[in-house]
Amino acid sequence: MNTVASLEKENAIRVFKSIDFEKIIDHPNILIAASFWDDERYKAAKTCYKFMRYIDDFVDNYKSEHKTVPIGQQEFFETHVKNWIQAVVQPENGEVLFPEITDTIRKFHIPTWTMEDFAIAMIYDIYHDGFDSLDAFINYAGGASVAPASVFVHLCGLTQKNGRFSSPEFDVKAAATPCAIFSYLVHIIRDFVKDHTRNLNYFPQDLMRKYDLTRDNLLTMATGGEISKGFRAMIRELYNKADEYRLQTLRKIDEIKSMLDYNSQLSLEIIFSLYTMVFERIDVENGLFTTEELNPTSAEIKSKVYEIIKTFNYDNAH
Repeated sequence: MNTVASLEKENAIRVFKSIDFEKIIDHPNILIAASFWDDERYKAAKTCYKFMRYIDDFVDNYKSEHKTVPIGQQEFFETHVKNWIQAVVQPENGEVLFPEITDTIRKFHIPTWTMEDFAIAMIYDIYHDGFDSLDAFINYAGGASVAPASVFVHLCGLTQKNGRFSSPEFDVKAAATPCAIFSYLVHIIRDFVKDHTRNLNYFPQDLMRKYDLTRDNLLTMATGGEISKGFRAMIRELYNKADEYRLQTLRKIDEIKSMLDYNSQLSLEIIFSLYTMVFERIDVENGLFTTEELNPTSAEIKSKVYEIIKTFNYDNAH
């Protein structure tokens, strides 16, 4: 290992030791991976995801308590979401409602479509309770998952010169899509218990009908009931679809990594490995799909990140 590579590795280990893996709760994979960027970009990521979480919770917390948004309340929720997004992507008359996120978008040239697409998914949630088909779910993921993932990939691909940031040289949305959908499919399996005990369902209706599954029997399984063969068959389909996107992600990372600096290459490898870590815990044939079974502990995540840092090819990183 040359001197520069050796120093880069030492710096990565220093950053690793500074991360409190126990305290990162919201967007843990993203914020762990972003920790290896410079402080400015890390803070930009936190700002963007805090704003997205604010909107997501506004809708999900209501649905968790009431199951659906009543027809008479839907327009109220939609108007709030639209107004918040409009306030950050195109403030009117110089009035800035959310200055931190607005300034972040401008300084880091974050594409405004990321916020707009995310809002479309949140508005879908207001008017719908689930998805008619797997295709509908993947289309929804374009806003709910691809949009926030694109913020991460955009920040990864930024270049900086004389204190000014320039946008990535590659198509951010195309680069982010496979990993975002891979991770989202993994998440709906991982969060099966949490979602169904909060009146949230992300499993497509066409697959549920195909395997004789209902919200009631899914809730029974989520609260300790016997896992049915139909449920395992549905999870197998989702698992196989996730694997297709996992392989696409590997190819996409190979395509863009030469356009990323060392820290961004490392962060991209870390985030993908952490999603893959959950994917590999899914035991379609014998698993109980509990939260404890599918969620790595903080210690396991910490160990995985350290393993990536130790084996990363620093000599070939840019």
